[in-house]
Amino acid sequence: MSTSEPTYQSKHPPFAVTVDLVVLALRPVESADRAGRLGLDVVLIERGEAPHLGALALPGGFVHVDEDLEAAAYRELEEETGLRPSDVRLAQLGAYGSPGRDPRMRTVSVAWLAFGRVDRTPHAGSDARAAHWLPADRLPADLAFDHAKILHDAVAQARTQVQDVRVAASFLPPVFTLSQLRRVYEAVWGLELDAPNFQRRILALTGGAAGDQRPLLRTEADGIVDTTTSRRSKHVLKLNPRAHDLPTQSCRFDLPR
Repeated sequence: MSTSEPTYQSKHPPFAVTVDLVVLALRPVESADRAGRLGLDVVLIERGEAPHLGALALPGGFVHVDEDLEAAAYRELEEETGLRPSDVRLAQLGAYGSPGRDPRMRTVSVAWLAFGRVDRTPHAGSDARAAHWLPADRLPADLAFDHAKILHDAVAQARTQVQDVRVAASFLPPVFTLSQLRRVYEAVWGLELDAPNFQRRILALTGGAAGDQRPLLRTEADGIVDTTTSRRSKHVLKLNPRAHDLPTQSCRFDLPR
């Protein structure tokens, strides 16, 4: 009796599964006229092989036949950018499977999104020539594959999720100022907010004790210097330790109309 593994035939043509990674972070804008401002940046690689040789693309690649999707996403992230699982936490954004999206063969990609405090500089590896932080709102439309569409969806998702002040605070150090928080919203939403109105609305989400049912707490931090203004701030905040237990509606700061 033969002990060889059985082979299977199917009337369905084979196709591949890939992962694409959108890593967003807030980083200082390198512009003299926008000193102190933050911009929304994304990690992009320069492809080192065909198709789209030399084009900018999201990090990503093929899922191994015996590999979990999330494991593949973190593996590709580290191989192509040098960023590690300890640097970012990925969450599924969506699936993309338009016929012809990859000229090599029929592929379906599971896209992943991460955003928050990411301080490390990416380093290219694997089949990437280079890896860079680049402004998410000033990229060429001809990214490789359908990556412009994936990036557009990821930024839209980030803009929706940041309406939860707990998510906005994830871009900042554990203790932050009101101005720093406003810069987060301005960078993600791509607009300038009225400072007095922002202060009034955010302070309404701020309590004074850990048992408070509001997501932010005022904290004692005399002399803290606001990195966006280089001035001492009287409004120093931190996340309430109980913030994750609060209902989403009580943590919302909505986009001004």
